[in-house]
Amino acid sequence: MIDWFIRRRLAAFERRYGYDAGYARELLAFSRPAFLRYAEVSRMAAHRQDLPLAAWYAAKVSAARAEDCGPCTQLAVDMAREEGVDDALLRAVLRDDPQAMGEDAALGWRYARAAVARSPQVQDLRDEVLRRWGPRALASLALVVTGTRMFPMLKVALGHGQACGRLVVGDQAVQAADWQTGPAAAAALR
Repeated sequence: MIDWFIRRRLAAFERRYGYDAGYARELLAFSRPAFLRYAEVSRMAAHRQDLPLAAWYAAKVSAARAEDCGPCTQLAVDMAREEGVDDALLRAVLRDDPQAMGEDAALGWRYARAAVARSPQVQDLRDEVLRRWGPRALASLALVVTGTRMFPMLKVALGHGQACGRLVVGDQAVQAADWQTGPAAAAALR
């Protein structure tokens, strides 16, 4: 009965976002306790407190892009649009154009990029987040960056990783900037 209910929820999620959650259904079939742990991460990654929506989604989309250039990133974009995040802002995030993001989104984007790259700049950005929005906002950013990256990695680990796909914001295809990690990414944040 519980598995039936979970499968119905997954099917509704897939219809809502046009997203293939086959990896999650497979995880449930393998082990309900494992699936329930996965669901806990979903709740963790959705936490947002005292943080502007634009900053939170800029970080979420950037974190998804660090691990995926297809369905998971598209899902983050679609969720942002559903909550009213402006299409122009989302295109700017995908193109790594902080000047077109606005201050809040640019800070969320920079923080996510620095955290993913393990850049020393993350400390200064952490301090800026604390100064601007406070400790609950920092906790929200840390959780969304960490949690969002887990989903594409889990898909790959379960054998469901897909090749890069076209990203769409509204009715426009967007050519995302090449994702860089390591020292090159840190240099790009300056």
